[in-house]
Amino acid sequence: MTDAARLKATVYVGGLDHAVNEKVLADAFLPFGEIVDVSLPKPDLPSSTDPHRGFGYVEFEIPGDAKEAIDNMDQSEIFGRVIKVSAAKPQKESNEGLGSRTAVWEQEGWLAKHAVSDEDKLAAEQARSALESRPDNPMQGLEGLDVAGPQPA
Repeated sequence: MTDAARLKATVYVGGLDHAVNEKVLADAFLPFGEIVDVSLPKPDLPSSTDPHRGFGYVEFEIPGDAKEAIDNMDQSEIFGRVIKVSAAKPQKESNEGLGSRTAVWEQEGWLAKHAVSDEDKLAAEQARSALESRPDNPMQGLEGLDVAGPQPA
């Protein structure tokens, strides 16, 4: 299965109680389809005593099962806590987004999103040339408008 297909078949589950483990999470989502993998990311700090970071991922065999799980499990309760269930997003690379060591405009994702297309450059150039070809006198063409009131016939 490709990474894109795996991502479509994976759901994010947030707001989990620390009593929830992989088996509990798998049992909660089993009615919606065959589960390939369940993961609960561990805390980054080695000194942390928490079993996981309060969220997890459930990967289904079929992407349609993931959609059904999102529709039915979002805002439901596990161990007395309301959980958030949504489609999983791709993990950002460590050199992208906030906290990276490179400037945001040097990052490939930002550049692809904010780059100016050739059509936009052409339109800007045409607008600039139209401004330059305007007459020097801004009052040109307004002769006769300095008289107020009705015009005699």
